[in-house]
This record gives sequence, C-alpha cells and structure tokens, in this order.
Amino acid sequence: MRLTNFSDYALRVLMYAATCRDRLVTIEETADVYGISRNHLMKVANQLTRAGFLKAVRGRSGGLTLAREAADIRLGDVLRATEPDFALVECFAAQKENGAFCRISCQCRLRGVLAEALAAFMTTMDRHTLADIVLSPADFGIKPAA
Repeated sequence: MRLTNFSDYALRVLMYAATCRDRLVTIEETADVYGISRNHLMKVANQLTRAGFLKAVRGRSGGLTLAREAADIRLGDVLRATEPDFALVECFAAQKENGAFCRISCQCRLRGVLAEALAAFMTTMDRHTLADIVLSPADFGIKPAA
C-alpha cells in the first residue's frame, strides 16, 4: 500500500503544527521546513482546515494551528479525509477506466485478503494519534526563544 503525497504532506503539516503549539505556523514556513511546494501545502492546509484538523487565522499575523488537541486527532481519520480512495487493486474500484471488469472478480479470493490487510492497516492508524508522532522543536531545527 502506498499513500498519496497529499496524505503524506497532511501528516507532516499536522506534525509541524503540533510541534509549534505555542504559536501560529505559516504555509511558507512549513514549506521551507520540509522542502515542499508552497502551492501543494496550500491545498493540503485548506483540506485539513475544512476537515476540522487545523484552524486558519487570516490576516497579516495569521497562520495555522491545530483545531483540537493532538491526542484527539486519530491518524486514520486524517487518512480518510485526505486519501481519494483505498482501492489497493483495480477490483476495489467500481470499474476500470475502459469500462471492463477483472475477468475473475466473481471467484477471486485475493480481494478478501487485501480487504483484510487494509482493515488491519486502518485499525493500526486509528489506534495512533497525532500526539504519538509529534517531534520536538529541536528535531525541526527550531531554537528555543531566548
């Protein structure tokens, strides 16, 4: 299984915001920390704000902060809000792009095994919260205020 870059960036944005709980963080700052496109992070932050994980403060001194405590943000919920689908193989999707279905879909046993594996993955992600993966400011190279 491979997550989209969008979900990867979403988790990173949340980790950084959780590390900087004492202040607002900006998209620009977060993009610099990770070396990620500012435009990509704008879309990610917008989605995380709509989903209720981040709170955006507009204006000259604006920025982003967590909308709830890190311990209340389950990683599985973040993935559900940011992944377009969890179709591990084509038979998980409703239909192939060309309209054809897999020839063995009706008899295939692989689909059940993969569905079980996906459920186990999501169960693990649901057991963990943002608080479990937050790093210290020093890990990001942030020096303490003097």
